[in-house]
Amino acid sequence: MTTPNLLTDLVMDDLRIHCEEAYPDECCGVIVSLADGTTKAMRIRNIQNQMHAENPASYPRTARTAYTGHPQDLRAALEAAEEPGAALVAFYHSHPDHDAYFSAEDTLQATPFGEPSYPDALQIVISVRHRRCEVAKAFSWSPAESAYVEVALEKLSSSSRGQ
Repeated sequence: MTTPNLLTDLVMDDLRIHCEEAYPDECCGVIVSLADGTTKAMRIRNIQNQMHAENPASYPRTARTAYTGHPQDLRAALEAAEEPGAALVAFYHSHPDHDAYFSAEDTLQATPFGEPSYPDALQIVISVRHRRCEVAKAFSWSPAESAYVEVALEKLSSSSRGQ
């Protein structure tokens, strides 16, 4: 079973492709470990531009600097993670033309009531510049610090896992 900070090359490639295709907008998604032992990146449509167009006062930022995940996509990913033998590994999103860091806005999204909604899931942020992924960083909830802290983002060769 994939541990929370151990991702395959295939999953990392999926994240890279998603981030580069979405550029110059942010992308978002969920990583799920499935019962068959594979790990899958599930894309979530970023509806931030739609939310901004409908209500710019409540959603002043566009998809260039923010994301709102499509509720149906998010529900499908979370349901996949709740299947017997499956697990939620991480949420991910990109930072176009910015560094990979866990911003104050990211913290607000991950902790809507002051506590993380999914404390065991990693938060992965990918820096994308000029349609090229530069770096991915992972952040994990630290109860001792009441904050997300950077942790090692380890990769497992997909060929060694038969994926």
